[in-house]
Amino acid sequence: MSLDFGPAVALSCRECGTRYPLGPSFACSECFGPLEAAYEFGTVTRASIEAGPANIWRYRSLLPVPVDVATKPNMNPGWTKLVKAGNLGKALGIRSLHVKDDSGNPTHSFKDRVVAIAVEAARNFGFHTLSCSSTGNLAGAVTAAAARAGLDACVFIPAGLEQAKIAMARVFGGRLVGIEGTYDEVNRFCSELIGDPMGDKWGFVNVNLRPYYAEGSKTLAYEIAEQLGWKLPEQIIIPVASGSQLTKIDKGFKELIELGLVEDGPYKIYGAQALGCSPVSTAYKAGHDVVQPVKPDTIAKSLAIGNPADGPYVLDIARRTGGSVEDVTDPEIVAAIKLLASTEGIFAETAGGVTVGVLKKLVETGQLDPELETVVLNTGDGLKTLDAIVDDAQPTAVIRPSLDAFRATV
Repeated sequence: MSLDFGPAVALSCRECGTRYPLGPSFACSECFGPLEAAYEFGTVTRASIEAGPANIWRYRSLLPVPVDVATKPNMNPGWTKLVKAGNLGKALGIRSLHVKDDSGNPTHSFKDRVVAIAVEAARNFGFHTLSCSSTGNLAGAVTAAAARAGLDACVFIPAGLEQAKIAMARVFGGRLVGIEGTYDEVNRFCSELIGDPMGDKWGFVNVNLRPYYAEGSKTLAYEIAEQLGWKLPEQIIIPVASGSQLTKIDKGFKELIELGLVEDGPYKIYGAQALGCSPVSTAYKAGHDVVQPVKPDTIAKSLAIGNPADGPYVLDIARRTGGSVEDVTDPEIVAAIKLLASTEGIFAETAGGVTVGVLKKLVETGQLDPELETVVLNTGDGLKTLDAIVDDAQPTAVIRPSLDAFRATV
């Protein structure tokens, strides 16, 4: 089988550095550390990137994808808005604030980015079925991408997810299987299925395709830097579920520096969790290097991963960059969703409520410098998590159709 992963030349263990040929593997056989794509980049310039399409394929020379990736059936996500959030910044006392709003992706979450890369890996390996374990958004991204690519889909979710996310995952076809248990139990089931004949020729985007899939999160780093005028944000707040998104954004920033596409300079990375599922935040505050698993209990179901695979790396990055990992309660999440909506017209899902809520808390506790240029991520659409604001699902007033009735109400 001839493989084409563009500039990616091997898989490398993040722990011990052992290299492996490119393949559907995700763990080092020497130390069981996670594998990630290793590259030999050619000449990459700002001009060559800017000449590319208005989606993640403008960065194809930095991703494990073939050079002709843009010509293949794919969802073509990315190049979402970086919103200058002056109203929210004023409300929070932040001089320069932007919201990277990834709800504008095809299935309305950042998961379209990572799945797009995984689809190309599945094609390379001759897989016929695309699968995943999911807290909701990923399930919809996988079934949509599989439909577009002409692949079968079978995705697995905890049985109690939000109805909107279940409906989105089903409408694109394929099979949607609810598992009685938490996301971590769903993920363990998928790992077992990979070793069974039933899972032969299946690409589990966040398991056996994870080294490729995870690289899609780097495109958030690339876009933010390019949209800021080819410079890095001085502070960025990122939601933490598995922790992969945060670690890959850091990797993307470092690659831009190494390639000379942005000036080298300090940046602080902050992780954001819901208090009801905050194993990384708890470890950070306790000064621990080990993340103890927890049982999730939060409205932020897309972040409800009690045993985050990249948790220790999130701790390392937050400490190395001078950031931190913080958490907020469910009521604070709801309040932050409403604050972002009422100041910037952006309706975030609960994960966005977590990042904005943490941003507010960081300012109030003095952990974040309000004078530095700051970016906060919204990774999904609030229409997927309407249950969080169900108390507001009614008019502010109901009147008779007359001016007198309206005057009386006002």
